[in-house]
Amino acid sequence: MATIHDLPTPSLILDAALLEQNLAAMAKALPGERLRPHVKAHKCSELARRQRDAGHANFCCATVREMEVMAEAGLGEDLLLANEVLDTRRLAALDARVTVAIDSDETLDAAVSGGVREVLVDVNVGLPRCGCSPEDAGRLADRARKQGLEVRGVMGYEGHIVGIADRAERERRCAESMELLKRAHADVGGDVISAGGTGTYDCNPIATEIQAGSYALMDTAYRELGHPFVQAVWLWLTVISVSDAYAVADGGLKSLGMDHGNPTTEAGKVWFCSDEHLTFAPEPKLAVGDRIRVIPAHIDPTLAYHERVYVVEGEEVVDEWPIDMRGW
Repeated sequence: MATIHDLPTPSLILDAALLEQNLAAMAKALPGERLRPHVKAHKCSELARRQRDAGHANFCCATVREMEVMAEAGLGEDLLLANEVLDTRRLAALDARVTVAIDSDETLDAAVSGGVREVLVDVNVGLPRCGCSPEDAGRLADRARKQGLEVRGVMGYEGHIVGIADRAERERRCAESMELLKRAHADVGGDVISAGGTGTYDCNPIATEIQAGSYALMDTAYRELGHPFVQAVWLWLTVISVSDAYAVADGGLKSLGMDHGNPTTEAGKVWFCSDEHLTFAPEPKLAVGDRIRVIPAHIDPTLAYHERVYVVEGEEVVDEWPIDMRGW
């Protein structure tokens, strides 16, 4: 497979130079422990190794599987499972520093019974997902310490804010969410205030570390925010059918994260995606057999659909990285 034109489709393509550009930009903005990259965005230990080489050795994970692969890859210096889990038995056996998020007595008890020694108290800062109320964070931290755990601090994710297009509005609402986290931290204590994402990485002065992940590869949703990160990955498809008004390429719902809407392509206007097809109005006309680049709207689920990503320099394929943190 000498070039991208030799690859099967659909294939995920990663531009090595653009990846390094993104990693360098983030390392400049948030050096060292100011960033805790979230590997859920790419689920690839080889890519995580590049993030480590850029100066970011502490990582966030979303699943036990991600924690296991990171530890096995020698990337377990400081792993945070930024998610609530009730079965923690696999975590205690890892050759890594393991911290787990807790937001209830039940998740605290699970950490104790599974042998986890360090926790962060997860606080609800406005996203209706996990997290205890700010008012309950101190009580939970006190109980954790009585159980013999080290409480490193707090975390909270303003995921309902990271995609707001208007920067002033994004900053204002981020500040409101972080005031909730700051108030909880005053009751909890500890050195860590962990929060944020790619959308708010540069407007969150309260957090001691930012949990950004999508910045490394990017997608159309984050591209609209004007951050200094570029699109480093795309889906490579083949046109398989052409009609008078539209064309069809060979990748759809089963190869693209669609929860943020349709993907985009310079080849034309996307009409819709079905299981294995992308229907679009080509500009200009295309022929059966032509290849097109398609940019996913949401990078995280897109990567999770694929077993590997092909690394390229220009059009030359120089490597193939397994997406080895898929599954749970």
